[in-house]
Amino acid sequence: ALGRPDAESWLTVTAVLAADEPWGPAGHVVAWGQARITQRKPVATPALVPAQATAAGIRIGEAFFEPACGALLKFGDMAMAPVQLAVWRAPIDNDRPFSREPSEIAWRDLGLDRMQHRVDRVECDDELTVHARVAPAAVRLGLRVIYRWRGDPTGLSLTVEVSPEGTWAVPLPRLGVRLGVPGRLHRVEWYGQGPGEAYPDSRQAARVGRYTTTVEGMQTPYVYPQENGNRTGVRWLSLLDDRGRGLRIEGDPLIDVSLRRWTTEAIAAARHPTDLVPGNTVWIHLDHRHHGLGSASCGPGVLP
Repeated sequence: ALGRPDAESWLTVTAVLAADEPWGPAGHVVAWGQARITQRKPVATPALVPAQATAAGIRIGEAFFEPACGALLKFGDMAMAPVQLAVWRAPIDNDRPFSREPSEIAWRDLGLDRMQHRVDRVECDDELTVHARVAPAAVRLGLRVIYRWRGDPTGLSLTVEVSPEGTWAVPLPRLGVRLGVPGRLHRVEWYGQGPGEAYPDSRQAARVGRYTTTVEGMQTPYVYPQENGNRTGVRWLSLLDDRGRGLRIEGDPLIDVSLRRWTTEAIAAARHPTDLVPGNTVWIHLDHRHHGLGSASCGPGVLP
C-alpha cells in the first residue's frame, strides 16, 4: 500500500523478552510504540457520475435509491438496509443506573433510544440530497440532517451534515450512521487501530495496522450484553463474502466502525448472550464520534 498516493506509513518498535521468565515466555511483548513516518496525501477529486431520476427510482452508478425518501435500497447486487443517522448505543455497565454517573437514565429520559426519522425533502440534480429531521418524540430538541450522495467511477460517497436544534445538555452516545448489508459478507479487513476494540478513552492500547478477522471476531462477548467491538481510527474497511465480493468503506479521513449481526436495539434489550440471535443482516455503524467508556462503575464518568 505504500506506493499509493493516499497511503501513509508507520514505524512500530516492539520490546520483547529475550528469554523465558517465570512470568512470561521468550517473545512476550513488554512494550511497544508507534510513530507515523509519512501522512496520506490528498488525491484528485474523481469525475462526477450524475444522479439519474427515473420513474422506478434514483440511480447513481451502481447504487439505486427509493425516489420518495431517498433511501439507499441497492448497491451493485446487494440489497441494503437504508442509511440513517445513529445517536444511540446499547448502554455499557458504566452507563447503567447502578454506576456513579448513570448516563443511561439521562439518555432514555431524553428519548435517544427511540429517535424518530422524518424526510422533509429530496433533491436530485448531479447529486442526491436528502433533508431530514431526527428527534426524540414529544420534545423540542432535534437534529437537522442533510445526506449528500455523490457518485464517481470508483464508487459512492456520502457526506452527512448535522445541525442541532435547541439546547442539548446531554452528550450524545454516538454520532454517525448505521446501514445494513447481506449476512453473507462475513470476512473483515481494515486499516486502522486494532486488533481489539477501542474507544476514545481506551484507544492508546490499540496499534495502527492492517488487520483481518470475521464479523464474529469483531465482537467482545461481555457476560451482560452491551455496546462492544468498536474499532477506532479506521482509514478503510473491507467486508467480503467467501468469493471476495462485497464492500469497501473509506473514512475521510478517519471513522470508528463496529459490525454485528444484531441491532443496537437488540443488544440494549438483551439480558444474556443467548438472547442475541444472529439475523440475515450485518449491521454497520460508521461513527464520526463515540462517547467514551469512563470508569463510572467504580470511579468518575467520561472526562470532558
